[in-house]
Amino acid sequence: MTTTAAVVGGSGYIGGELVRLLLGHPEIELTTVTSARLAGRPVDTAHPNLRGRTRLAFTDPAALSGADVLFVAAPHTETMALVPRLLDRGKVLLDLSGDFRLRDPLVYREHYGVEHTAPELLESFTPGIPELYRDRLTGADRISVPGCMATAAILAVHPLAVDGLIDGEVAVDARTGSSGSGAGGGPGDAHAERSGAMRVFAPLRHRHQAEIAQATGHPCRMSATGVEAVRGVQVLCRARLRDGAGPREVREAYRRAYAAEPFVRIVAQRRGAFRLPDPKILAGSNFCDVGPAVDRGDGRVTAVGALDNLVKGGAGNAVQCLNIRMGWPEESGLGFTGLHPI
Repeated sequence: MTTTAAVVGGSGYIGGELVRLLLGHPEIELTTVTSARLAGRPVDTAHPNLRGRTRLAFTDPAALSGADVLFVAAPHTETMALVPRLLDRGKVLLDLSGDFRLRDPLVYREHYGVEHTAPELLESFTPGIPELYRDRLTGADRISVPGCMATAAILAVHPLAVDGLIDGEVAVDARTGSSGSGAGGGPGDAHAERSGAMRVFAPLRHRHQAEIAQATGHPCRMSATGVEAVRGVQVLCRARLRDGAGPREVREAYRRAYAAEPFVRIVAQRRGAFRLPDPKILAGSNFCDVGPAVDRGDGRVTAVGALDNLVKGGAGNAVQCLNIRMGWPEESGLGFTGLHPI
């Protein structure tokens, strides 16, 4: 029997990627895409790549009748007021905002600047990281999909953290394309201002650092820079190795962690143009590439991660979580491999 799905907040970039993926999913019937601003207009007016793929029009959120699965792609700090009203509209709810990622409401206030208005719901959400929480996702009805840069960093650092190979703090240097600012970016996101720029928009304490610390168990300092690409995230995660750990232990940790993972690839080669993870070849795909580089001289490691911020960093990760929750093949609807050259 087909499972019905609705996308709440479908006019943005993440919403568009959800619609694209769900329209191609063999087990899902996409019935509703909401947008207060565009209610009544065809979905392909906001997402022209979907011309000829759907006749759906945007629905006013107030008219949402419900579906088996709700994907919520509403803005940060607004979603926490919306979710309590949606819990009876669908059996499974997947939230792609930042509002239910952090378990501690005080940490949320510190990083988002506002009080959490639904702290009683935080513990009911399972983190949407299949590689870390697959067993919990099989029975989860509320899932919180992590941020794009957080996902890349968590997957890059996880093998080192779970094997106890690093000591102390992790420093994350993240780069992201312009789509990370969303479809409604401000004046600084205009082409004339963004083109050719490498803009450090978060020199200290990017809010994703709290997600990374929560998932890895290590304190995290994070900075973020906007680069000219449209899609893509790349993170360089630097840490000190514990005494006695070296390249062999690091390589073995990555192999153990990701040998059976369908969407994480270990990329750490000695030759070629793409020797370490690079988001250029991941556009449109649900892969996260990770790869370590070990400095033998001073006992430090740099773990590199890369992904498409809108797919494995958002919509694709949500679909992967739903596949696990429903017992479907994990790759369902996510078979696109990316393009090269592009």
